[in-house]
Amino acid sequence: MSYHEERIDKIARQLQIDEKLIEDSITLARLMRDRAYVPYSHFPVGAVLAGDNGQLYGGCNVENSSFGLTNCAERTALFRAVAEGCKSFQLLVLTTVRKEAVTPCGACRQVLTEFAKELPVLYVNDDGERVWMDLTVLFPQAFALLDSNEKKEKSD
Repeated sequence: MSYHEERIDKIARQLQIDEKLIEDSITLARLMRDRAYVPYSHFPVGAVLAGDNGQLYGGCNVENSSFGLTNCAERTALFRAVAEGCKSFQLLVLTTVRKEAVTPCGACRQVLTEFAKELPVLYVNDDGERVWMDLTVLFPQAFALLDSNEKKEKSD
């Protein structure tokens, strides 16, 4: 096992995320990327949120000629999950056509922190290289109207 693979394995163990869940998420993220509608940027993104319920929720970016109406893959996956009744998550997996890691945009970071402030984020390129990130590091001072206890009370 290479140093990189050992590091990934250590992070996954610390997060208590099953390797099969990670692999299934990567496979679905790549499928979602292939389904992206990107006639303007030509930059397809696939995202998968792994719910605490064990389900995977995939999303892709969907562009629009009115650019402000474009929806990112991360938010597509999140909106799908919430629509299907899941509001707590253990992992976000992203993949694009780039070799270098990409991170969620600011809007996606804000929306994701509404549900999972400390969400682990895994970027995987087509060579299988993995880069682990954490939403707390990517977005340390997210805006919130309610603290997490108030959110829980209002959603129950």
